[in-house]
Amino acid sequence: MTEPDGAPRPPNAPPVPPHPLYLPEADEVVWAGRFPVQRVRFRYRKQDGSLSGPITWELLRRGQGTVILPWDPVTERIALIEQFRLPALAAGEEPVMTELPAGLVEPGEDPAETARRELEEETGLACGRMQPIGAFLLMQGSADERVHFQLAEVSLAVKPTRAGGLAAENEETVVRVVDTAEAFAMVAENRIRNAPAALALLWLQVNHARLRDQWTR
Repeated sequence: MTEPDGAPRPPNAPPVPPHPLYLPEADEVVWAGRFPVQRVRFRYRKQDGSLSGPITWELLRRGQGTVILPWDPVTERIALIEQFRLPALAAGEEPVMTELPAGLVEPGEDPAETARRELEEETGLACGRMQPIGAFLLMQGSADERVHFQLAEVSLAVKPTRAGGLAAENEETVVRVVDTAEAFAMVAENRIRNAPAALALLWLQVNHARLRDQWTR
């Protein structure tokens, strides 16, 4: 598959799939970097059956990702990480964000295996049981990224002290271990400033009693 200028189309930026509500008019890749950007001109069928006017939309292709919530149900601790985030600084936030381990799912990779790999790379922790939380779109107005959230059973009897992250990517992640109740309070008080960590922690708060009973038997 090639673009109008004859260049091959990036494999991670395929045309938007067909759908009865979607009427494409043009679809081109305008940036072919690590995360390609497509410019798509289309119409969509409205609820009354009529067609919308023409819309031009930039679409960021990020693929699939995973977010991992490392929880020790015995010691009632959670491992968060801290790392520098340029987009946070651009948004006027503190650039060192408190968040959860996360990463991109490689083509053909099981998201659960991605979760285990990213957990070890970013925290040094090994995962016991794993519970899927759900898959969510985080920026449906601009990006196609679908993120698979996982709850990972870990041992935090001894707090990790080493920095994680891939040196090849100049990545540094520092593990911060907090009590489960403190993590819930951080969300309630808006001290967690990124949506994936807040969403995962709220899910655990809702399911906490049930899971602690199951995972400590």
